[in-house]
Amino acid sequence: MTERRSTGKIQTARALWYPKAGQAELRPESLAAPKADEARVRTLFSAISRGTERLVFSGQVGESEWERMRAPMQGGKFPFPVKYGYCAVGVVEMGPSALRGKTVFCLHPHQDLFNAPVAMLTPIPDSIPARRATLAANAETALNALWDAGAGPGDKITVVGAGIVGLMVTSIAARLPGAIVSVVDVDDSRRATVEAMSARFVAPGDAGSVAGDADIVIHTSVSEAGLNAAIDLAAFEATIIELSWYGDKPVSLKLGGPFHSKRLKLISSQVGHVSAGRRPRWSYARRMQAALALLDHPALDALVAEEVAFNDTPKEIPRMLGPNAKGLAPVLRYS
Repeated sequence: MTERRSTGKIQTARALWYPKAGQAELRPESLAAPKADEARVRTLFSAISRGTERLVFSGQVGESEWERMRAPMQGGKFPFPVKYGYCAVGVVEMGPSALRGKTVFCLHPHQDLFNAPVAMLTPIPDSIPARRATLAANAETALNALWDAGAGPGDKITVVGAGIVGLMVTSIAARLPGAIVSVVDVDDSRRATVEAMSARFVAPGDAGSVAGDADIVIHTSVSEAGLNAAIDLAAFEATIIELSWYGDKPVSLKLGGPFHSKRLKLISSQVGHVSAGRRPRWSYARRMQAALALLDHPALDALVAEEVAFNDTPKEIPRMLGPNAKGLAPVLRYS
C-alpha cells in the first residue's frame, strides 16, 4: 500500500514523472483540499498508452506539437520534465455526495491520489471492472475513428495493427450489424483475441486474400509498412483512416500505382477533435459515457492482462516503453 502523509488540509501523493529522455521517477505532490467544483480520487489503476507515452518518454514529441499534445491534466512541459498520462480509474474519496464512493474514469497522469474537476470524472457502470475501464480513452479514440470513416452495417472493414487501439476499433466495428471485419497483424498471438471479437485474423503473408476488398481500412500499426499495406487493402473509392501518431518521425507513402486511379481517401483521425458530423451534439461527457458502455465485452480483458505495481514503475518503464517491447500495454496497480 502506498504511504500517504496528511497535515491539516494538505495531503501528499506521488506521481510518475519523466525528468529526461529514457528516465522515470516518482515525485511527491502536495494536494490541497478539493475546491468546490473538484473531487479527490484515490487511483486503483492507470494504463500506459504505449504508442504515445513511448514518444513522450523518449523525447520524440516534435516541438510543433508541444501544445497540441498536452494531456488534459499534464504536469510540466515538453520535452522534459513532464508528468503525462490520461487513463486513470479510481474511487472518489472527497467531493459531491453523488460521487463519493463511486469508481470513476479520469484523463489524469499516473498518480496515486489526485484532485480533478468534477466535470472530468465519468462514473463507471457496475458491469465494467475497474482495470478494464482504463481502456475508456482508447474506446473513445476508436469510436471517433469509426465516425470519421462513416462506418455502417454490412461494411467490409479491415484493421491494420492489432495493438490496443486496433483491437478497440475491431471490438466496436465487429458489433455493427452485418459488418465483415478483418485484422492484419504480424503477431499471431493476437489471433485468439481477434476471433473472440467475432473478427477474422489475417497474417501479412495472407493479406492478399483481403487486398483491394475493404470499404474502410483503419491503420493503427505506427509503421510505414503498415500504412502502405492499408493503401493496398483498400477497394475502389474506399476510405483509409490513419490513427497512428509518429511524433517527429517522417513516413513515406506509396501514392503511385493505383492510389489515384482507385480514388482513395486518406483521412487523419485524432480524438482531440471529434468527427465533424458529431461535434455539435457529442459533448465530452456523452462521448465518455458511450466509450465506457462499449467496454462491456469480456474479450477486452485480454488488452489489460499485465499489471505492474505503481511502486515499481520507474524501473519497469524502460522495459514497457522500449522499442522492442512485447505484448499489449500494461496497467499500473496502485494497491
